[in-house]
Formats: sequence, C-alpha cells, structure tokens
Amino acid sequence: MTEHAPETPSEPAAEPPGGRTSRHGPAPDPVRDPWLDPMGLALEEAVRATAGGDVPVGAVLLGPDGAVLGRGHNEREANGDPTAHAEVLAIRGAARALGGWRLHGCTLLVTLEPCTMCAGAAVLARLRRVVYGARDDKAGAAGSLWDVVRDRRLNHRPEVICGVREEECGRLLTDFFRGAGDRDG
Repeated sequence: MTEHAPETPSEPAAEPPGGRTSRHGPAPDPVRDPWLDPMGLALEEAVRATAGGDVPVGAVLLGPDGAVLGRGHNEREANGDPTAHAEVLAIRGAARALGGWRLHGCTLLVTLEPCTMCAGAAVLARLRRVVYGARDDKAGAAGSLWDVVRDRRLNHRPEVICGVREEECGRLLTDFFRGAGDRDG
C-alpha cells in the first residue's frame, strides 16, 4: 500500500483575518505552499532521529504522483554509519520501492539543506526537485555554501526550492544543539 502526502486543496482556503494566506508571507506563495504538508512528514522523521542520539534531520521522497516512496532520518549515531543521512536513506527506500536507481520525476523534501554527499546523491538519482527547510551556512550544498545540485558542469540539475517551513526546521535543530550539553554530561 502506497502512502500519499496530504493533498494540496484544489480551491484556495478562505483568507484568514489579517489577510495572511501563507506561512511564508502576507500573500500565497505558489512555489513553497504546495510543499508545506509534505514537509510536515519530513519534520516527523526529524523528531525520530533524536531517539538514537542523532541530529534531527528528516526526509521524505515523493513520487511524481505524490506518493511517499521513501522516508529517512539521520541514523549516523544509531547505526555507526557516516553515510546514514536522512536524504540518503530516503533515496535508498525510494529506489527499492521503484526497483531502480533512476528516480525521474521524484521530489526529495528534507528539513535541512543537503550536504555535499546528499546533494550529490540527489543529482545521481536524477531527482526532479529538492525542497528543503533550513539553510545550512556551514555545510549546505544546495545554494548556501556550495551549489552542487545546480552545478552547470553536471548532466542533471534538479530544481531547488528552499525555505519551506524554515522556522520550524531551524528551531528543531537549534533546540537540539542547545540541549547538547545536557546530553553529553
């Protein structure tokens, strides 16, 4: 049975008081708003990472029809695997579900901007789109520090949409690291 991400309503919702119709600003955002609910699934995955002592990053991979094909959350600490990033695990799950490595038409949603490894995996998997929440100015490779995903020298360049539920995604990480001293002692 294939799970589907919550559907985007076909008719715009009634405008709430104050005129705000989007979480991204005073007007609807046709680029980011369709990804609000699916990013909620990635946020749920991110919360699961903390149970294993991992940084709360979560990812979901949607097929062209919006079906969830893969999910993942960081498991580096839990599994002792340096490659067990949320994005890689979601991509692996989708490849298993589809029976092949080419994930044409698929969208990866992740709570934190992908690192160089994960950005490379997105390119190699032939993803249509990468949607992320919080920027990673220290290690991001989808537009902030590097831009591996849109490097013109590569034969495939997924579309990138950033800033979806950015505050929620960033807060989850900030809260985790502020409590790190409590966990280490």
